[in-house]
Amino acid sequence: MVKAYKVTDKDMKCRGYQFEVGEEYTYDGDIKLCESGFHFCRKLVNCFNYYAFDPLNRILEIEIIGDIEGNPEDKEVTNNFKVIKEITWGECLDLVNVGVGNSGYWNSGDRNSGDRNSGYLNSGDSNSGDWNSGNSNSGYWNSGDRNSGDRNSGYYNSGDRNSGDWNSGDWNSGDWNLGDWNLGNSNSGDYNSGDRNSGDWNSGYWNSGDRNSGYLNSTKSDKIRVFNKWIDEEVDLYFPKFMQFSTTLWIDEDSCSEEEKLKYKASLDCMHGYLKTYTYKDAFLKSWKKADKKDRIKVKDIPGFDKNIFLEISGIDVDID
Repeated sequence: MVKAYKVTDKDMKCRGYQFEVGEEYTYDGDIKLCESGFHFCRKLVNCFNYYAFDPLNRILEIEIIGDIEGNPEDKEVTNNFKVIKEITWGECLDLVNVGVGNSGYWNSGDRNSGDRNSGYLNSGDSNSGDWNSGNSNSGYWNSGDRNSGDRNSGYYNSGDRNSGDWNSGDWNSGDWNLGDWNLGNSNSGDYNSGDRNSGDWNSGYWNSGDRNSGYLNSTKSDKIRVFNKWIDEEVDLYFPKFMQFSTTLWIDEDSCSEEEKLKYKASLDCMHGYLKTYTYKDAFLKSWKKADKKDRIKVKDIPGFDKNIFLEISGIDVDID
């Protein structure tokens, strides 16, 4: 009899099979490594070469009864085994621990369960900061991935306390924000629940003024307006595709120039990329330049269009192609 380990998903399933503690399982057919049969590892740590080191996954201690093929120092396959018991994650950490307080590999910090961490108390991988449960973080208390700020639950954030993604500001629950406390997306201002505002406290879109619930306004108002004017009759508001832009962009390490590799070395070493940010008007103009002529022309069809207000908000002169 051979004692071994098998990892399954959170429902104790693997490759379509449902497993239970105390049950015996037989594979009807020829066994072949990586193709057919029940796979297992004699060393628990080797299981995580093939299954994520995720506390949601289940770990089974098994007894091999049938035939065996494969490498005893890595992965093997059998046609018959019995599930002896489920291993808790506390037991797992003790079984796979290779350092002081570490269950992962290549850790220079303390109490890490992930891999390649230089910080402390990380459960994710490749973290240089502390208390991260996500991966590739250089900040602290992140549950998401590739954050350089602190207390983020989203991804690719360089600011702090973001639950959204690609934010360089703080306390954002939306995405691609340069400003702070935004619920919406692609805002460079603060406290916006709408999208792509450079002003503050806007629930509408593309506003450079404050407290607007309408579209493309540059002055303060408590009423819905477009281009600082009332639209007296009901109309279908259509906005060109180029107006759906982002103020941040994640740049992968492989896409970086030599200059960027030097400038963002710390971020590249930890997160294998960096969060590039654009000012509100730069992002607007970048999207305009990429748009085709037909899409650009449609901006003039927005009710109440005013090229001077549009220039004030976006930095784009529609008369210059």
